[in-house]
Amino acid sequence: MIIRKKEHWFRMLFVWQGSVLPKLLPRLLALFLLSIIIVYLHGHILSYKVPLNPAPLTLFGFVLALFLGFRNNASYERFWEGRKLWGAQLNITRSLVRQALTLVNIKITDTSVTTFVQMLTACTYALKHQLRDTDPKDDLRKRLSESQFKIVEQEQYKPIVITKFLGEWVQKAKLEGNIDAIQQARFDENIDKITDVIGGCERIASTPIPYSYRVLLHRTVYIYCFLLPFGLVDSLSWLTPFIVVFIAYTFVAFEAIADEIEEPFGTDTNDLALSSMCEMIETTLLELIGKHIDMTPKKQDVFID
Repeated sequence: MIIRKKEHWFRMLFVWQGSVLPKLLPRLLALFLLSIIIVYLHGHILSYKVPLNPAPLTLFGFVLALFLGFRNNASYERFWEGRKLWGAQLNITRSLVRQALTLVNIKITDTSVTTFVQMLTACTYALKHQLRDTDPKDDLRKRLSESQFKIVEQEQYKPIVITKFLGEWVQKAKLEGNIDAIQQARFDENIDKITDVIGGCERIASTPIPYSYRVLLHRTVYIYCFLLPFGLVDSLSWLTPFIVVFIAYTFVAFEAIADEIEEPFGTDTNDLALSSMCEMIETTLLELIGKHIDMTPKKQDVFID
C-alpha cells in the first residue's frame, strides 16, 4: 500500500508510483494509435463513413459514469470494511494483553503472558497469510511452541485453531486459580471478537463482486472508448487522439482502481498493508509486556507492503 504525505497540486500531476497509469499505458497507447488511423481515414471503414456524432456518446458517457461510480463505491466499501476489521483486530489484541496483565494473578515477567502474546501475534500473521494464500510457516514457527506449530501446520483454517489455543490458555489460568469465572468470561468475549474479525475477513475474501457485473461494465467501458474516435473525428480532426486518450484514461482508470481495491487483502499497490499492520500489532503487544523489537525503519512518505 502506498502512503504519502499531502503534496503540492502540481507535483500530483506527475505522480507515478501508486498510480494505475503504468498498467494502463499499453491500452491507452493502442487506443491512441487506433485514433490516429481513424483520423487518417477520416472516420471511414472499408470506404464506409461511420455516421457517429458526439451527442449519443455524451449521453452514454454520463450513464457509464454513474455505473462506474456505483462500481467504485461497492469496491471501496469492501476495502474500508477490511480496514475496519483489521483495526478491530488491533484493539481486541491490546485489550486481551491488558487483561492478561491486570486480571490474571501472575507477574508481568511470567513466561505465560509472553506465550499468550506470541499466540495473539501468531493468530494475526496466520490471518494475513490465509487471506493472501501465502505460506505462513516461517512466521508461525517463530511465535508458537513446537507442539502448537505441528498442530496448526496441518490445518486449513490456522487462525481459528490458534484461537482454540488462546481459549485453552484462559481455561488453564482458571483451573490454576489465577482468574475467576467472571474474568474468564471477559477473556472469552474478546476471543469471540477475534473470530468475528476472522469471519468478516473470510467473507470479504470469498465473496467477490458478481462476475457478470464486472464483465458487463468492462465491455461497456472499452466499447465506449473505441467508439469515441468515430464520434469526435469530424469535429476535432487531429486533436481526436489526444482527447480520446484523456477521456479513456478517466474511465479505464476508474475501472482499474475498482478492480484493485475490491480485493483489499491482496498485494497490489493500493491494497491494505497487512504486513505493516501485523508488525504494528506485534510491536504494541510486546511493548505492553515490556519488550521491544527492532523494526526496519520505513520512509515517512512512501510505504509499500
